[in-house]
Amino acid sequence: MTRTGTTALTLSEEIRQRFDEFSRSQKDVGQYIVDHLEEAAFHTAEELARRANTSSSTVVRFAQALGFEGFPELQAAARDEYRRARENGAAAADIAAPPLFPIDQTEFEAALAADHANLVETAHKVDRDEVAAVVDLISRASRTVLCGTDQMAFFASYLRHLLMLLELRAEVVASPSQEGLAKLGRVDETTVMIGFSAGRPQPLVVRAMKLARHRRAATIAVADATLSEVAKLADHRLYYSSNSPAYVRSHTALLSLIQALAYGVYALDESAYADRIRAFRLK
Repeated sequence: MTRTGTTALTLSEEIRQRFDEFSRSQKDVGQYIVDHLEEAAFHTAEELARRANTSSSTVVRFAQALGFEGFPELQAAARDEYRRARENGAAAADIAAPPLFPIDQTEFEAALAADHANLVETAHKVDRDEVAAVVDLISRASRTVLCGTDQMAFFASYLRHLLMLLELRAEVVASPSQEGLAKLGRVDETTVMIGFSAGRPQPLVVRAMKLARHRRAATIAVADATLSEVAKLADHRLYYSSNSPAYVRSHTALLSLIQALAYGVYALDESAYADRIRAFRLK
């Protein structure tokens, strides 16, 4: 083998790192190997070429472009990476599963891929006990106040809509207007206060959470930063990931979190809530 300088990388990592160097047909081979590492590890060059819609000579040239003497050496690297992943506890199905998009993602695809990653991270970090406590609080509250400004006002309004379908009393405070301040003025120990935050929290949301704590209302933070001031003021915290390559934050995971919360409340007494929803639709 004549590889030098990048041997510390796995085969997949090196292909990703050097992808732009390859010709169009070599990119097809590289993409297929990254997407189907198990097949690269155990199929012949001819079979791999057929599956990648190219020629076996292209597969060989691709191996040489990576610094291997030929395909057998590339295949040995693929087998090594595959086996190491197995030893580290990764399932074969996970290894063989193709990524969402090709290596050379478009901006559109990169944004969608980021949303997918946000959902996965949010699901991994969600605390089951916290969710159960939040669902229980919302279901038993005499009144739920949802406080969020700017973009967060939309999500507060959407959660209100979902709760209203279940005939649960919910109000939105989206600005320091006279009406909004009046709603905050009625907060008491029977109220559940939910504060929505993306990035640096708005002063109104922080004030609402402080007021709710002062009046011994239950407080819930829905935030994309675990160290958010809103999260620090809350009795219960629900985190969502909002990373994005775009010029705005991603709210895909937040929307999913809200819908899952509402469904959790619905599932507590599905038959009763189903009747309420039917009645609402008939109005």
